[in-house]
Amino acid sequence: MNTELFAPDYIFETSWEVCNKVGGIYTVLSSRAKTLKTKWQDKLVFIGPDLKQPTANVDFKEDTRLLPKWKKAAAELGLNCRIGRWQVPGEPVAVLVDFTPFFNIKNQIYAEAWDLFRVDSIKAYGDYDEASMFSYAAGRFVEAVVGECLNPTDRVVYQAHEWMSGLGMLFLKHHMPRVATIFTTHATSIGRSICGNNKELYAYFEGYNGDQMACELHMEAKHSIEKQSAWHADCFTTVSRFTDRECNQLLDKAADVVLPNGFENDFVPQGASFTSVRRQARKRILEVANALTGSQMTDDTLIVSTSGRNDYRCKGFDVFLETMARLRAELNESGDEQKQVLALIEVPCWLKGPRADLQKRLTEKYAEGSALPNPIITHDLYNLTDDRIVNQIWHLGLQNLPTDKVKVILVPCYLEGNDGIFNMPYYHLLAANDLALYPSYYEPWGYTPLESCAFHTPCVTTDLSGFGQWTDEVLGHEGTLKDGVRVIHRDDSNFFGVAADMCSTIREMLELAPRQRTAVRNAATRLADKAQWEHFIRYYYEAYDFAIRRVEGVEKMVAQEAEEKVSTKKETAKPARKCAAKKATTTAAKPKATRTTTRKRK
Repeated sequence: MNTELFAPDYIFETSWEVCNKVGGIYTVLSSRAKTLKTKWQDKLVFIGPDLKQPTANVDFKEDTRLLPKWKKAAAELGLNCRIGRWQVPGEPVAVLVDFTPFFNIKNQIYAEAWDLFRVDSIKAYGDYDEASMFSYAAGRFVEAVVGECLNPTDRVVYQAHEWMSGLGMLFLKHHMPRVATIFTTHATSIGRSICGNNKELYAYFEGYNGDQMACELHMEAKHSIEKQSAWHADCFTTVSRFTDRECNQLLDKAADVVLPNGFENDFVPQGASFTSVRRQARKRILEVANALTGSQMTDDTLIVSTSGRNDYRCKGFDVFLETMARLRAELNESGDEQKQVLALIEVPCWLKGPRADLQKRLTEKYAEGSALPNPIITHDLYNLTDDRIVNQIWHLGLQNLPTDKVKVILVPCYLEGNDGIFNMPYYHLLAANDLALYPSYYEPWGYTPLESCAFHTPCVTTDLSGFGQWTDEVLGHEGTLKDGVRVIHRDDSNFFGVAADMCSTIREMLELAPRQRTAVRNAATRLADKAQWEHFIRYYYEAYDFAIRRVEGVEKMVAQEAEEKVSTKKETAKPARKCAAKKATTTAAKPKATRTTTRKRK
């Protein structure tokens, strides 16, 4: 039996986050690009939105010499695009499409999607139109390239990520059926919305109906495009067994292949270089924290953090803050001056800019104990008094007094090395941590804990995350701190229990000797090595194979049906030829005419 997988000749991969750093999918695609490019070279193409803003697409570098025939073919369909390189490891080909002209015909586009696939866009709002027009433009681009520039025998795979890319995939499904389509959901829109609206997802999971919840939560349009994309793609995929269960329940469709998110650690500093990065980052973090709070925290301070998308409940920021309030009370009461904890919440908020008073203080001497006003945040926000994290910090009384053994600081910006306060990239600050905490309530995979492990930082996650479930499977038991990843059980009702478990984990870390902490860090690194793309990329190969076989199977079936129709016509024509032959005995001219007609029929 031949078990060789079918491989595509060309791979087109599209997402709103191609050359647009707004979430975890950016990391999934950009970290995987180098591994795929090793095999497919410039036949691997990423398609993203041309946002035409000075601060957008900053990691895209246009190359006007690259693929001119493709650009011409697209232009002939009325598509404006820029072709160049995505400035990530591997530097794959990237295409940014201008989707704004399609707003003029969006109603026609939505009408076709309804007629062909029953995609309901009537109740669309918010970012639906923008994402859909981009997706449609991406599909039209691939239509142009496949139709005009590639060989008819080339196997082509088109992978669309999240509901934002679904419309273009469905367009190709109808207009360019030879393209093998893959639709990947990283988290269902309904599952995330249920959690974001403070509903209990897990206690009533088997009772939820996706269509019903879409109506209740006013998510009809996004749910519709997501569900129809899942059903009509040649291969439907998601990122964990956890999310597969969610898709089966809320989209009525189980995944064909599960694609866990891997990591490429070739940009993680090694050896002395890592030690230097960690030392410099710790120094800067403590400088900022001391300037903000008027404290004198030293290098032996335990630095912990949480980070991720600003999703207050799903990411567990509420539990994180409860943990710190509990820990502060315990350590303040203990009176142990040697135990100090600095907790950072690195979450993008509605950023106004760096605090001018903090910038000034970082350049001058100041008296110990002289905290700045509101010493809990490093940057200014437009909506300071309405921010949920800020309000909860105030509510819990986390004032960052010099006498507090636990200090909590919100870092409300993307850390790209130019934030005006730290001026260091996120990964450098991550390397400075002693422990990272991710008590997620809803986490389909969990990239942040994997990143932490890759940067030698042990972490805490929950068994509601795909990464947490994978960790337990790999270890063969529930992850502990000594394993580099502690996996805490979480459900709908054990909020305070999770906070207590996290608090005890931090206390455990505080008690470890330096050599023991090093052992924990090394364990985290070893676990991350098992999740590198070199191990996980095989699942993508399986998805490519699945989609290609589905398309070629359909093509073969269509060809057989066409052949059968021809055969049926031939069988139907035979009696007529017999009649003609009989009539030939009466006239010599008629048989000749009949034979001519038969040849035409063939």
